Amino acid sequence: CTIRDAMNVMLEVTGRVRKSRSFDYQALAALPGQIEDVAAVLPGREGAGVRLEAILASVEPDDDADHVTLESTDGSFSASVPLDAVAKRGIVVYRMGTAPLSPAKGGPARFFIEDAESCGLAEVDACANVKGLGRIVLSAGPGRDLRPTTLSEHEALHQHD
Repeated sequence: CTIRDAMNVMLEVTGRVRKSRSFDYQALAALPGQIEDVAAVLPGREGAGVRLEAILASVEPDDDADHVTLESTDGSFSASVPLDAVAKRGIVVYRMGTAPLSPAKGGPARFFIEDAESCGLAEVDACANVKGLGRIVLSAGPGRDLRPTTLSEHEALHQHD
C-alpha cells in the first residue's frame, strides 16, 4: 500500500443519516475537531485524528439514530454502542504526523473512546475501540456487534493492541 493508495482509502458513514458520506484522508483532515496529538487525551496512544462529533455533524444523523456500529474494513470485527455515549468521546485517528495511519498502527483509521471502561464491564468498553475502521453505521437500535464475550476471546483480541 503506497501513501497515494492510503490517501484514497475511504471511511464510509451510512445508515440513519441525512447525508451518507465517504471520507478520504483530505476530507477527514478538513473537518473541525482535529486532535494533533491523541496522547493528550488518550495516554499511551499515538497519532492524530478528528472527533467523532465532527464526522457526525457532516452527515446529520436522523432523529431516531441512537446507536453507532463501528466496523473494520474487512468486516471481521464490529462494535455497536449507544450514540449518545460516544458522540463526544469518540476519536477517529487517521494519521501519524502528515502521513496516513498505516495498517501496522491500525489504519487506515482507528476508533478510540476517551475514558472507555475495561473490556466486558460496560456497554461502552475498550473493546469498542476498532482497528482498521472502514465503516460507521448509525441505526435505530443496536447494530452488528462482534465484541468478545469470553476471557480467552478478550485476550486474543488485545494480544496485538
